[in-house]
Amino acid sequence: MSSKLKVGIVGCQGIALGKHLPSLAKLDTVEITAFCDIVKDRATVAAEQYGTDQAQVYTDYRDFLRNSTLDVVHICTPNDSHADIAVAALEAGLHVMCEKPMAKTAVDARRMVEAARRTGRKLTIGYQNRFREDSRYLHTLCREDEFGHIYFGKAHALRRRAVPTWGVFLDEEKQGGGPLIDIGTHALDLTLWMMNNYEPKVVLGTTHHQLSQMKNAANAWGSWDPEKFTVEDSAFGFVIMKNGATIILESSWALNTLDVGEAKCSLSGTKAGADMNNGLRIHGERFGKLYTSEVQLEASGADFFDGKKMSAADLEMKLWIEAILEDKDPVVKPEEALVVTEILEAIYESARTGQAVYFA
Repeated sequence: MSSKLKVGIVGCQGIALGKHLPSLAKLDTVEITAFCDIVKDRATVAAEQYGTDQAQVYTDYRDFLRNSTLDVVHICTPNDSHADIAVAALEAGLHVMCEKPMAKTAVDARRMVEAARRTGRKLTIGYQNRFREDSRYLHTLCREDEFGHIYFGKAHALRRRAVPTWGVFLDEEKQGGGPLIDIGTHALDLTLWMMNNYEPKVVLGTTHHQLSQMKNAANAWGSWDPEKFTVEDSAFGFVIMKNGATIILESSWALNTLDVGEAKCSLSGTKAGADMNNGLRIHGERFGKLYTSEVQLEASGADFFDGKKMSAADLEMKLWIEAILEDKDPVVKPEEALVVTEILEAIYESARTGQAVYFA
């Protein structure tokens, strides 16, 4: 394999144009040589902006995967297609970054993990919030035992009125769910990563369709069509881990609350606690007194050799490509993302049946 990786992308809208392609284009270790979208014009436009002079355009991912020069594939398609494309790409000998959530179902997510193990190719999932400066700093504190045993966590993903009204976000068949699988997945990933706990025991969950039927609703991206709003507008989960730790997950696109914020977590441990709700705050007890410290995070990017500030998305792509070139584990391991999907699915199942879901 040459030092410059050839990358192809499947799905040339939203997250591809907003994150993957701009960040990949900044790396001198890759070239983007293949673009695939079911609408050819979208792939063509993306290729013209980000591709090499000889970049190829496809409308079928199977034809795209026959491009024998590719090393890496990025999947930015609706949730229901993640697994089929990822497994096919891995079996074609390619490394895969797949957008979150890992898959629509836990069965599909397991297929992806098994394919990565079987082929020896690398697989990662696009949880870019791990690469924020506050997330990285908090994770370091967790690994350095700043908080002791973390036995309670909250995963925050609440919007007051910010329902995505474009694409297939409101389509349960293609997405598998609404805010829980869309933004709740980020908050849960952060919480499990901080706690370094991937062994759920039992999950209880609820989903709601309370505001989705409103007409002419106030919304950040324009009123939604109630007839097309087939996913939940909010969902909540209560998770007990095998070691007794407890996690509460709260998610919404539309909820009458002022307690908003997403891709954040709160942690409570035996030594101290932390939250990301108003900046990054660490709190505990020292010398017989309670304290709360606001962490001042520098925006200088001093961690990087060139001294330039690097966004979470840029750092995500940089470290992913380095993991391939240097044969290291990616920051987001597929086995970790699988547990996120399993818990989300358990919340949906519990909401549907009214019963707790137990893990083996």
